[in-house]
Amino acid sequence: MAKANNNFDRRRQRNRIQLHKVGNGRPRLSVHRTNQHIYAQVIDDVKGATLAAASTLDADLKSGATSNIDAASKVGKLIAERAKAAGVETVVFDRGGFLYHGRVKALAEAARDGGLSF
Repeated sequence: MAKANNNFDRRRQRNRIQLHKVGNGRPRLSVHRTNQHIYAQVIDDVKGATLAAASTLDADLKSGATSNIDAASKVGKLIAERAKAAGVETVVFDRGGFLYHGRVKALAEAARDGGLSF
């Protein structure tokens, strides 16, 4: 279980990051990571709507391991495909206070390889 001040630090970092993203007009690729799964959403903050979503809970990806770098890469490719199908080419990457390392980095690189630019 995470300590209370670790959660506080992550929330403080997330708020600091959000200040830089307000009013840029591009959708954001938001990533959330847990010990067992990884989730990604392309969100249009102006409309307040989710344009595309993918996670290791999807039926296509749930069959294998869900908490490693390979699974994160598959989610990155899937979110890129779904975002392009929704007409999104350029996004802002929102790592949600998580370090850009390991599974978060693998998801971002796979999304870039899938055709999203950020």
